[in-house]
Amino acid sequence: MCRTADLRRAVLAHNDDSAQALREGLAARGAIAVNLLSSPGSGKTALLETELALARERGVPVAALTADLATENDARRLARSGVPVQQVLTDGLCHLEAVMLRGYLAGWLPQDAALLFVENVGNLVCPAAYDLGESLRVVLASVTEGEDKPLKYPTAFGTAQLVLVTKVDLAEPAGFDEAAFLANVARVNPGVEVVYTSARTGLGAGALLDRALAVRAGTPAHRPVMTTPAVAAPHRPPVPDHDHDHDHDHDHGDGSGHHHDHPAPHHDHGHGHAALDPR
Repeated sequence: MCRTADLRRAVLAHNDDSAQALREGLAARGAIAVNLLSSPGSGKTALLETELALARERGVPVAALTADLATENDARRLARSGVPVQQVLTDGLCHLEAVMLRGYLAGWLPQDAALLFVENVGNLVCPAAYDLGESLRVVLASVTEGEDKPLKYPTAFGTAQLVLVTKVDLAEPAGFDEAAFLANVARVNPGVEVVYTSARTGLGAGALLDRALAVRAGTPAHRPVMTTPAVAAPHRPPVPDHDHDHDHDHDHGDGSGHHHDHPAPHHDHGHGHAALDPR
């Protein structure tokens, strides 16, 4: 048992070293990585499609890497935005690791990329333990998944620096208990920002992009953690051409906060090539 624990610690330590090297290499280029975690079917790809399209419209140079056990379906969807996209096929591995990510980025990530969005494997268990060199960790949960998700997956939600609630247009038919969900988030991650989104209505469009750009500009990804739990008031950016009244009363807290070496063959759905700092 001890030997297994020691091996796990060694693997995680190796991954953390690689992650820090990747973070420093990206910073030297003026870029940051954003790690998106969720269970399958939460709407990561749909949300990312919107954010990539908005980035292109605004002239923000971004790139995206999407990981799946099989198929390149998500990469094809994301590539429609016109930004550089690459698919990672993990061949059964349930998470990404920093060494794998560095292997995929070397020689592919465009030199001018300001943001790298990483759509992790759909899983709230294994990916939560692996730092990918991200500067912003985002966890998504759809209203159809149940309000207890933060309690069932405390590592994923507890290390998130932003929580996105997706598919909120389905909240009423799904019987989503907003107060219970926010209270559960606050139990594992007091004060973390919660943003509501809907790919169908456009609610929350651009919130992820704005937060990522703010972190790149120097805004701390981790907000000060409160000493006592409090439910964070969800941030709802105004959405043009949609009349949605989602007023709720919540206390607003100001607080919030991660191994196989498999560089695999490239599946390139984008353009632009520049070597990543190999440190």
